Amino acid sequence: MQIEISANKRVLQGKGASRRLRGSGKVPGIIYGGETQAQSIELDHNNLYHKLKLEAFHASILSLDLDGKREQVLLRDLQMHPFRLQIQHIDFQRVDQNKKIHMKVPLHFINADIAPGVKVSGGIVSHILSELEISCLPKDLPEFISVDLSNLTVINSLHLSDLGLPKGVEIPSLIRGENLPVATIIIPRAVAAEEASAVVAAADIPTTVQKKDADVKEADKKDSGKKK
Repeated sequence: MQIEISANKRVLQGKGASRRLRGSGKVPGIIYGGETQAQSIELDHNNLYHKLKLEAFHASILSLDLDGKREQVLLRDLQMHPFRLQIQHIDFQRVDQNKKIHMKVPLHFINADIAPGVKVSGGIVSHILSELEISCLPKDLPEFISVDLSNLTVINSLHLSDLGLPKGVEIPSLIRGENLPVATIIIPRAVAAEEASAVVAAADIPTTVQKKDADVKEADKKDSGKKK
């Protein structure tokens, strides 16, 4: 499902005009890219704010209605107020269906509960990356990348080269030779401490038994001596 947003062309420019625009419940923005010149726009703040809560809004091709004309765009920049829940400015880039785009998409981790490092070893999954920069044609852009953890143990980490990518999608980091780790499983300190205590206790058992046997033998010798 494609996300749709509406905007109007913005005529007045400058900090003062932008301040008045925000005061009236609007958000100043801009559309750029392609063969068309950049266009200043304004959007309804409340509608845009709710759309921003959607994960797909940040990693999908959006359909922007600009005064009745639809354009395919990507969210490229967003400026928020330092402490208010207010959008200060937003940037969109036009999409050329014949040119590859670079986007950061979220990673969705699945099957963590059946990973050997979790199920058998009692570890917890550590997400080293939460999003991934990819390159692809607009038609191949996925909303997210699934990361299957079903075979991950505490000994190994999952790397970029282990990911299953949709058709037509590339990872620039891998092309540059950077096979970065994506996730690993770590053992909590409490579990590690319990395991260490169990190992120590197991190692002490033979020593304790040997000491008891030695004490019994010594007592037998003393009793034997008294009888003589």
